Amino acid sequence: MNMDHTGRPLPVTRLPIIGVMGSHQEAHADRAVPLGEWIAREGYHLLTGAGGGVMETVSRAFAAVSDRTGSVIGVVPTVVQSSTRAPESGYPNQWVEIPIVTHLDTGGPHGDEPTSRNHLNVLTSDVVVLLPGGEGTASEARLALRYRTPCVGFLFNRGEIPSLPPDIQIESALERVEDFVRSSL
Repeated sequence: MNMDHTGRPLPVTRLPIIGVMGSHQEAHADRAVPLGEWIAREGYHLLTGAGGGVMETVSRAFAAVSDRTGSVIGVVPTVVQSSTRAPESGYPNQWVEIPIVTHLDTGGPHGDEPTSRNHLNVLTSDVVVLLPGGEGTASEARLALRYRTPCVGFLFNRGEIPSLPPDIQIESALERVEDFVRSSL
């Protein structure tokens, strides 16, 4: 524990948590890699759904930054049976440093249902950045609006996330996404 000059504990400084949500199948490395590197260099934590695709690519890019202060956090869907528990197949990806294991499901087209881990993804994040994805990503956008979590789409057009709510701001340049994140913290 860090102490001040009088021996009293210093207050804990909590790093912001940036949630990155997107496709669990496609990497979208053209955006995920520079975004992950930027989040790490800024001294933030990264939160994803701990799976493949965008989640794995942004996590790998984040983890590759030397001298970073943040960690890769992953919300891991788990199969819980009477005497065992095991992560769903493919979870967590190898870059997750802090797994948050949950009994909640992966979300998918029902990602805003009460049984979806997407609630944890959005509620834990200080800001959410959306990359191209499907209905699960669209549900995270809806949850961000519901919970008033600042959210921006790092997208070339709205069609990269089917059913993306019209109230979600989209930006096609990383610099504009960076500005959004900084101004939201």
